[in-house]
Amino acid sequence: MTEEETEKNYRSSLPGPLGSIDTFISRVEAIILALGVLLMAFNTIANVIGRFVLGESIFFSGEINRILIIMITFAGIGYAARHGRHIRMSAVYDALPVGGRKVLMIIISLFTSAVMFFLLYFSVIYILDLYDKGRVLPALGFPIFIIYIWAPLGFLITGIQYLLTAVKNFTSHDVYLSTGVVDGYKDTESEV
Repeated sequence: MTEEETEKNYRSSLPGPLGSIDTFISRVEAIILALGVLLMAFNTIANVIGRFVLGESIFFSGEINRILIIMITFAGIGYAARHGRHIRMSAVYDALPVGGRKVLMIIISLFTSAVMFFLLYFSVIYILDLYDKGRVLPALGFPIFIIYIWAPLGFLITGIQYLLTAVKNFTSHDVYLSTGVVDGYKDTESEV
């Protein structure tokens, strides 16, 4: 992939500052996901080598992978929303004409965005509760609330992404599943 093709993958089609926000979030998601998966692979391989070659496991390996799984999960929900990859129940949606699908997609995007912001609020309350309790990870010894910071960040990014999807549907002629994915099905074997 050339540098120009890579840059195109990160460029938003939204106008003005919304496009800048969308592009920035896209880059942050890509870095978090790539780093998380690579670190998890490295940590797991190092632990296996330590266990079977040196006879000693890395005592904090499980906690590191737990942190990385949480990070990847909550960064991944925003990534899935950006690429229109969430599971959809679309029987009614598919039966509607284009105008009806557009209205329904705007409603779905706004509702989902509101749910994500609602979950953001409760995840912050949960983190504050963990902070007040002062729990720490047994092996690493740092406060447990830190590993859950990814939850509100993921809900925030996903909420923004669905809000931007609603804006994209308001401002464009086509129906969009996300800011960069036009609604429709590809009838190829790779999709089946």
